[in-house]
Amino acid sequence: MEKRWLIVKSDEQIYRVKGLSCANCAGKFERNVKALQGVTDAKVNFGAGKISVYGETTVEALEQAGAFEHLKIIPEHQVKTAVGENEVGKPPYYKEYSSLLYATVFLLIGIISSFINGELNPVTILLFATSITVSGYDLLKIGCKNLLKFDFDMKTLMTVAVIGGAIIGEWLEVAVVVILFALSEELERFSIDQARQSIRSLMEIAPNEALIRRDGQEIILAVTEIEIGDIMIVKPGEKIAMDGIVSAGHSSVNQAAITGESVSVEKRQKDTVFAGTLNEEGTLEIQVTKLVNDTTIAKIIHLVEEAQAEQAPAQAFVDRFAQYYTPIIMGIALLVAIIPPLILDLSWKTWVYQGLAVLVVGCPCALVVSTPISIVSAIGNAAKKGVLIKGGIYLEKIGTLKAIAFDKTGTLTEGIPIVTDYQVFNKEKDQTDWLKIIAALERRSQHPLASAIIKKAEMLDYHSIIVEDFASITGKGVTGRIDSTNYYVGSPALFTNQLDQLIIEQIESYQKEGKTVMLFGKEKEILALIAVADKIRESSKTVIKQLHEVGIKELVMLTGDNQLTAMAIAEQTGITNVQAELMPDDKLAVIKEIRDYYGEVAMVGDGVNDAPALAAATVGIAMGSAGTDTAIETADVALMGDDLAKLPFIVKLSRQTLSIIKTNISFSILIKLVALLLVVPGWLTLWIAIVSDMGATLIVSLNSMRLIGVKE
Repeated sequence: MEKRWLIVKSDEQIYRVKGLSCANCAGKFERNVKALQGVTDAKVNFGAGKISVYGETTVEALEQAGAFEHLKIIPEHQVKTAVGENEVGKPPYYKEYSSLLYATVFLLIGIISSFINGELNPVTILLFATSITVSGYDLLKIGCKNLLKFDFDMKTLMTVAVIGGAIIGEWLEVAVVVILFALSEELERFSIDQARQSIRSLMEIAPNEALIRRDGQEIILAVTEIEIGDIMIVKPGEKIAMDGIVSAGHSSVNQAAITGESVSVEKRQKDTVFAGTLNEEGTLEIQVTKLVNDTTIAKIIHLVEEAQAEQAPAQAFVDRFAQYYTPIIMGIALLVAIIPPLILDLSWKTWVYQGLAVLVVGCPCALVVSTPISIVSAIGNAAKKGVLIKGGIYLEKIGTLKAIAFDKTGTLTEGIPIVTDYQVFNKEKDQTDWLKIIAALERRSQHPLASAIIKKAEMLDYHSIIVEDFASITGKGVTGRIDSTNYYVGSPALFTNQLDQLIIEQIESYQKEGKTVMLFGKEKEILALIAVADKIRESSKTVIKQLHEVGIKELVMLTGDNQLTAMAIAEQTGITNVQAELMPDDKLAVIKEIRDYYGEVAMVGDGVNDAPALAAATVGIAMGSAGTDTAIETADVALMGDDLAKLPFIVKLSRQTLSIIKTNISFSILIKLVALLLVVPGWLTLWIAIVSDMGATLIVSLNSMRLIGVKE
């Protein structure tokens, strides 16, 4: 074998691990790697099939640490291109499963020999022993090592059962048990690979090369060679390889890979596009804005894989349970084997056989895979539909939610406000001149409503107006000095002392229509009134209704807007609990109150302005996160598109995941209890034991994989 001396630097190095099929094996591999000389720390991500290594070692040393499971280690940079990975060559099935096939042939010949020569004939025994050795060599080798170290895992149980069965002469049953156990492990490996495929499909979304115009020439480059500022040319029907901004062209782009929405989005100059999305119509010239490892789809894949490493509460419970379960099973098996012969003077051979059967039926395979396959399948399914769930713990918590709080602007509404009404009270200047001053102030503001004023004044020359001493008044508005006069733009709360009855009535009239009112004025005079409206999302009312129907007890709207406007919006969406005129710290306080009352609460916001409330909630859900790095990285759940309709889907997915996990755990334990009860009348056989264990593993795996197909 050729040695590969790839030295790992002291910082984190990531490797793909091929052949990692069970959570117990992952734990053992992690411990072995940590024990390697030069390694300071290591962490296995079982769901993604990866290991992060800190320190210095070699690929050969890592493979030696995983030799017990024939793990193949591949450095991440060798398989990673763009947001995907090159498919490592896979051997043909007849080669990959040659040991299993040869063992089955020897078993069948042994059965024929038993009919001709008898079960105790040396030729028959030799054939069965050969079958056991061929299919169970690795099992017995690892099991014996574990036994010497008092390391009790599934392979230790099976090894004791095999050796014991051979000693009492049950060669046929032992050979069948070993083959079925090997088959069970292959089925387990297949199941977890299928679950991981949901992530691999994301990796294959973006192309590995693109047509780039550089120095006046058009050349095809690998995405790893593309630099920020390069001009990428994407023809109709081609996928976009990198994140960027359209510099020329006009087309429709299908962004389903990022947002989960198949409806195409129109793209023109200055619009943002994402790697992995499909250009459907015209040719686009795109200025690259991110390197390949920083693209939105690359971040999604990275975060999904990291999410799979985060243990769900159910998985943590199973792992703790399995630590004590295996030694207890060995103890029960020993008692079954020795107590009846010693106390009741029954047959040693019969009860030793029963004890060995207890060892086989006690293998916790089904229990161990009951949770991780469910979590991997669900998180992968959600990612393909444009929902990024940051870990199994959040996936489970969503299913237990009792209350959900919504930010108003950009969540229940589209977040694109427009000016509907503009009244001027002071005639010193005409409407246009006053509007230019208002726009000059608001263009420095970060408030969403400022965009409505800027849009209304886009044809006016307000950029030339010099604003001095500009300041933002938190939760109320902005102020600045123009031509030695201090001006203010903001909510009515900023002008409390200047409001007369007529203006108050006008404000209330607009607010009852669901409009937000802003006032413009000096320190002692109101100069103008601006009413702004934000359109309700088409999906908001339906989503609120669906959430009520699935049993979410409390739906709350949080907004800094005034009470009348908030009530008008709430009435249109179907929300009855409205908390208005809130400062950011007020939103945080409301979330804490809801959490204290209901126990579990989600906050749905934009991921930036609502950061404190999102952090305080049981689950923080960020809307429209595509391209927004802060939202993707800070929220517990990110809805990649501006689509509130994904919310009922993730509640449904979470509840189905919880249900399947509970069913899997209950079924795994129940089937073993039933099999163990067969010991009492002496009916438990090695056949029944291995079939029940293999059957339970297969059923649990298939049940978990149903989550891949959960639809919206």
